[in-house]
Amino acid sequence: MQTKEPKPVVIKKYANRRLYDTETSAYITLEDLCERVKAGRQFVVLDAKTGQDLTRQVLTQIIFEQETKGFQMLPTGFLRSVIRFYDDKMHDVLQHYLEASMNTFLNNQERMQSMMGKAVEDLSPLNPFEEITRQNVAFFEKTMQMFNPFGQMFSGREEEAQEEVKEERKARAKR
Repeated sequence: MQTKEPKPVVIKKYANRRLYDTETSAYITLEDLCERVKAGRQFVVLDAKTGQDLTRQVLTQIIFEQETKGFQMLPTGFLRSVIRFYDDKMHDVLQHYLEASMNTFLNNQERMQSMMGKAVEDLSPLNPFEEITRQNVAFFEKTMQMFNPFGQMFSGREEEAQEEVKEERKARAKR
């Protein structure tokens, strides 16, 4: 069975430049749309009167707003090159190339984050201390059982502790 992505939310843009979210029935700002993009939520912006798709223009406006706030990500040379391609016959090729490059970049970023997360987990200074603590608790419990006048009669805890240590070692070996 194929899972479908949820339909993008329709945002209507009115002549007075206001943006209306049809999902929440409320007016929103460019900053709200920026947050949605960062959260990975899909939307389309349509002209309220004509129904024309304005999504690309609004996304470009969001980028412009971010650039003017000091979050300068796009190098000047890159912007000049993009502008030069608007009248070039290769603009379609550039569009596909940029999209493919960004997808590759995002996939590599996800892989790196995953690898770094695993490396940090494996190198965590707390992991050896956790193991030492478990061993100390097991040793302490065994020592206390030696002084217990009723012995193993009321305690099955030692076997449980040994099982927990074995399971923890198996889990660590799988990582």
